[in-house]
Amino acid sequence: QVRLVESGGALVQPGGSLRLSCVASGSGFKINGMGWYRQAPGKQRELVADITSAGTTNYAESAKGRFTISRDNAKNTVHLQMHFLESEDTAVYYCNADGLRLTTGDTWNVFTSWGQGTQVTVSS
Repeated sequence: QVRLVESGGALVQPGGSLRLSCVASGSGFKINGMGWYRQAPGKQRELVADITSAGTTNYAESAKGRFTISRDNAKNTVHLQMHFLESEDTAVYYCNADGLRLTTGDTWNVFTSWGQGTQVTVSS
């Protein structure tokens, strides 16, 4: 099993900044893509940004110019630096990772994992 743990969520004023972090742990896995999703009350979960192992990034329109995703492959971590936060950014932010995981019999299987989420609240 590949476990993801997020951190960094907090209450922040409009216009403020936050940095979210996510670390993957476990054994016998190789991560391909990592990303951040968010879910606001009453809304569906949506992609915020993702990044491949080669560093190719993809952002939701709402995140472009304000958020930056980065990762450290050696440490199996992904970060989301958020600036100019708005009330509309209030949501639970989830880390996601996909890749290959070694199972019994030395077989590599595809996996997708989610973290438990970290709350980001933007309010004055």
